[in-house]
Amino acid sequence: MKAKSIQANSTEELKVALEQSIADGFKPTLAFIFCSIKQDIKAICSLLEAHDITIYGNTTAGEFKDDYQGEGSIVGLLLDANPEWFTLLFETIGDRNGKDVARQIGEDALKKFKKPSFIITANGITEKGEAIDGESIIRGIEESVGPDVSIIGGTAGDDFLLTGSIVFTNGTSSQKAIMALVMDEEKVAINGLAISGWKPVGTVKTITKSEGGWIHTIDDKPALEVFLNYMGRISLDDDSPDPFYHIGFSYPLQYQKPSGNTAMCSPLMFNKVEGSLLCEFNLPTGTKFRFSLPPDFDIIDEVIAKSKEVKSQKNIEADALLIFSCAGRLSTLGPLANTEIEGLKEIWNAPMAGFYSYGEFGRAPNEQPEFHSTTISWATLKEK
Repeated sequence: MKAKSIQANSTEELKVALEQSIADGFKPTLAFIFCSIKQDIKAICSLLEAHDITIYGNTTAGEFKDDYQGEGSIVGLLLDANPEWFTLLFETIGDRNGKDVARQIGEDALKKFKKPSFIITANGITEKGEAIDGESIIRGIEESVGPDVSIIGGTAGDDFLLTGSIVFTNGTSSQKAIMALVMDEEKVAINGLAISGWKPVGTVKTITKSEGGWIHTIDDKPALEVFLNYMGRISLDDDSPDPFYHIGFSYPLQYQKPSGNTAMCSPLMFNKVEGSLLCEFNLPTGTKFRFSLPPDFDIIDEVIAKSKEVKSQKNIEADALLIFSCAGRLSTLGPLANTEIEGLKEIWNAPMAGFYSYGEFGRAPNEQPEFHSTTISWATLKEK
């Protein structure tokens, strides 16, 4: 399976990049497209559809490929995969339960492949300012396919506007949907890893009232008050030089899952009047968590070291590389966020594309697939 990565700042530039990619006879059948919400998504789709290319696309909080990192642009990863090896499933959620939708996606995948693997995305923020429950997506697919299923991906961003992200494919797009690229694992090997690096601090606390992503009280006290007491003195004025989500990404909540594993969830917005916090996804009443400290820059070494270990232990090679990195890593690490992306690219030495996301799907070391925050999740694809 051959792959090529491309980058453009407009649909016109994308057309040129695509034409250059296929000039040598390369015939892509599948395109991962990660782009700014400011780009013309309909025009992008029309361009790729004219070449009979299946589109897996979403908006971002920043984009990157082999030798590029930026924002407001378009990046793509083109593959000439056999169309019999994959299928793309797109389901608008609407008023349905996200877990039920994910379960249906899993059932549909099993109708196509005996052993399916999933590269998934969903809207990190909907047009109503709600957060998609990524945890329910994982559990829904697992209920259909089983606990050993491979699930990797990232949720769509919207350039930090927090007004609604977009997921799109051939002929359709949505601000509240789940999309899965399902691959036949008997034909294409997908390997990956999800790593965070944030360390817990302080005592265990309990969410005592929450609804729809909003945490209202922690230990029966206003959530915003508890968070600010932990943070110390920070400005909540509208003219603050740092938007609140930058603070939330740096100091995420490490919550306990029923499985006993921990995962991350970052506060994105606050309501000063109600004293509440809006998080990336819903943490139900009764959830226990600890606060976090921003990581040391040695987490980059940890990401690279663990990835090298996986490659060595499993003797993995790659035809292509996808990377889903939390927008919080960019916010916290700054330019060094690109260092770990470059390090992963160097390890695998394969065409790469990815984006900064509002939530990540993947398997942490020695764990089942989970939905994460402040995490970098990568996946290699290799024809068997």
